[in-house]
Amino acid sequence: MGNTTSSQPKNKTGKNVVHQKLENAKKTGVLSLREHKLEEIPKVVFQITTLRTLDVSRNNLKSMGENLAILSNLKSLQCDENKLPAGSLAKLSSLSKLQSLSAGGNKLGLPVVEKGAVLRNQPEALPALPVSLRQLKLDNNSFSSIPMQICNSSLVKLEKLDVSMNNLASIPPEISNLVSLIELNLDQNSIVSLPEELGELHKLKVLSLKNNQFVGGSSFSAQNPQPLPAVLFSKTPLIDLNLHGNKMTYKQLTEFDGFDDFLDRRKKVKSKDLYGGALTDFDVCGLD
Repeated sequence: MGNTTSSQPKNKTGKNVVHQKLENAKKTGVLSLREHKLEEIPKVVFQITTLRTLDVSRNNLKSMGENLAILSNLKSLQCDENKLPAGSLAKLSSLSKLQSLSAGGNKLGLPVVEKGAVLRNQPEALPALPVSLRQLKLDNNSFSSIPMQICNSSLVKLEKLDVSMNNLASIPPEISNLVSLIELNLDQNSIVSLPEELGELHKLKVLSLKNNQFVGGSSFSAQNPQPLPAVLFSKTPLIDLNLHGNKMTYKQLTEFDGFDDFLDRRKKVKSKDLYGGALTDFDVCGLD
């Protein structure tokens, strides 16, 4: 038998490859330096002011550089799986055309340490975010709470938010500021309940809550409200809810106030119309 070892082809690196990519980027406005073992972004990148898309994911970056704001035409920035600490995205505020930011798998939510000691004056995890943002992915960043920059009332265009795989225990009521939000991913946190204000998200269609700490039950009261507020089911257009991995059964979920509204709405929507028909467990919300 021949060699059975197989792996996905690795991204080509080296000076010649990078040079060619940079030359192409001047013509196309698109640059990928993904998996190039970069310690810093090459200075020549900031000379390509026509860049619209930049991908520097899976490197060893601890900073996005002081000149990031020069890339004023940038619409999409991917910098996932680097070593970016709190404060490293400070220059983002100036990117007034940015529509998509993906910065998962970094260290934005951890205390900044210098010379072995935690800084007394910690930088903000995030800067003021561009009001042009439509998609924001900040999974796996060790956030213990959602940075208030995310829930800012200026982000009226934000449609997709992913803060999964963090250390979140709750969601701030200011989430209601995200009036255009369609899709919210809160998977793999430690959330036990959602605020009533979630019912003010009048465009919310997709909510993923897999592997959190929601608990089912039936004896709810003002002192012990149900973990998923009734307004989530009755006041939003929610049609895709995933609760897999929580301490709740589907039967318990059906007893929640407002859930009948949710079921009636789903029945009117054919699965083939939902995001290309890719939904699974359409009838049980990921629960047994």
